Amino acid sequence: MSTSQVPSDEQRPKGNPVREAVRSLYPAVFIPASVIILGLILFSVVFSASAENAFTELNTAITSTVGWWYILVTTGFVVFAVYCGVSRIGTIRLGEDGERPEFSFTAWMAMLFSAGMGIGLVFYGVAEPLSHYVNPPASRGIDGSTDAAAHQAMSLTLFHWGLHAWAIYVVVGLGMAYMTYRRGRPLSVRWLLEPLIGKDRVTGWIGHTVDVIAVVGTLFGVATSLGFGITQIAAGLEYLGWIEVNNWWIVGMIGLITAIATASVVSGVSKGLKWLSNINMTMAALLALFVLLLGPTLFLLQAWVQNLGGYIQSLPELSLRTAPFSDGSWLGSWTVFYWGWWISWAPFVGMFIARISRGRTVREFVAGVLLLPTLIGSLWFTVFGDSGILRQRNDGDMLVDGAVDTNTSLFQLLGGLPLGVITSVIAVLVIVFFFITSSDSGSLVIDILSTGGENLDPPKLSRVYWAGLEGLAAAVLLIVGGAGSLTALQTASIATAAPLSVVMVAACVAMFRAFRYDLATTPRFLQVRTANGAGPASGGRHDVSATLAGLVAVRSVSSHLMEVHPTTGELTVTEPVDPLEHDEPVEGDYLSDPDRELPGSNGATAGDEKQT
Repeated sequence: MSTSQVPSDEQRPKGNPVREAVRSLYPAVFIPASVIILGLILFSVVFSASAENAFTELNTAITSTVGWWYILVTTGFVVFAVYCGVSRIGTIRLGEDGERPEFSFTAWMAMLFSAGMGIGLVFYGVAEPLSHYVNPPASRGIDGSTDAAAHQAMSLTLFHWGLHAWAIYVVVGLGMAYMTYRRGRPLSVRWLLEPLIGKDRVTGWIGHTVDVIAVVGTLFGVATSLGFGITQIAAGLEYLGWIEVNNWWIVGMIGLITAIATASVVSGVSKGLKWLSNINMTMAALLALFVLLLGPTLFLLQAWVQNLGGYIQSLPELSLRTAPFSDGSWLGSWTVFYWGWWISWAPFVGMFIARISRGRTVREFVAGVLLLPTLIGSLWFTVFGDSGILRQRNDGDMLVDGAVDTNTSLFQLLGGLPLGVITSVIAVLVIVFFFITSSDSGSLVIDILSTGGENLDPPKLSRVYWAGLEGLAAAVLLIVGGAGSLTALQTASIATAAPLSVVMVAACVAMFRAFRYDLATTPRFLQVRTANGAGPASGGRHDVSATLAGLVAVRSVSSHLMEVHPTTGELTVTEPVDPLEHDEPVEGDYLSDPDRELPGSNGATAGDEKQT
């Protein structure tokens, strides 16, 4: 049975849902991850008085000690992604050679974009460019609220939300899609490392640890996203004068939206999540189009071209900038935080993108995940960010007590345009839908991880458990965190980025080994036409051969694989070694049963060799 043929909940035989959910769990991942998550939530409740300071100090320690590493490896991920897209690796298909994509291009883009950066774009769309304009990094020698600061603000914003951010997702998503749909492994982070460390270690404590870190990072990454969303929704409703924010409102909104997200995740990817993503992207696009057409349209179009040029021009300088001679506080608060945040999100977004990318080539994957979201993000930040900067320059009413209010800046901008109340309500709905799709896709990813990655449609009950735990984590950390609640959420999320970054670097090395073997053993086909007119019309050109007809399979052979006999001159070609076949299966692993069908293998079993 192929992965696309996994039976839906309606097709499965009905049984005890609790027993079914428990039987599907992978205890070595589910139990430690649940204990760690519940332990951190309990710590926040019991030590609520000191939790804020503890999270703040931990956040400072992380950014000051490993910031240089985040900057270095994130730029390396961009190089990795671009190389995979433009080299021969790009011809590899994430599935069988003749397989077609599971989802249409439009649906694919809507889902990956909604899951990847949805709430963040709305939360920071106006606030981040405006913040960089008012308070630029001191080490770059540009004064705030100047023309130069305005140009730099958009370059910095696009740097944080452009190629580097999406390259992080490419590393995990591409590797997981290849290992699952091309090589028949379960959809789990641990299998990224198999070409490097072998099956024994992947199915042992190293693999368990990797998946536990991925689950914890994913849950708190989603909880951070929910925290941003709830904070902005509450601030927007209060800005409109509809509510007075308190803990009851926060808990109520989280409970309501988590319930909707739970209903969506139970319905599956092809129904709830797909529909919600399409609706949400349509609403977001209409909101951006409204601001573009009713705002300074010509100015924004000019600014978009300028922003793209400024981003491309500044990219080489910003990519490896660590500012060692400055105090580094701005870099730690922005760039280092973003890279840590994106890395902590990588298992979540990467796995989800992998889940919806079956049948695409590596080149299509890289172009779709790396380039198009960057382009769309540049449009979004131009429309909202430059509108906010222009409004501040002309009217000076975008600041609150001399500072940028991240929660209300979007509503301040919309309030200055026609139909301000209506567009503010639409903005709240966009945030709500992004909230739901993030929780939905996050719950699905965590559930797949906690069940070993072998079932891409896990039981409903376990999905409900993870969706509820995400809402609980967001609610507790928002309520007990006080003024530093978002810091608590962010810290809990990026604390997992340090070990995950090491795993991702190892995954890049492992994937290169797997890709090299795939290219060395996958034949290419040449069509040879005969002189007598058989085959396709030659169009008046001379045929390549008069002796062969039809298709001929060829493959390139590296010189290091060829050996010439010193006496006879006979040429011998050594077959390349598959990096996925150099360890024996271990007891209890799915590979120990050679007749057991693997997800994404289209009927292949664990004992089958790759045929060329």
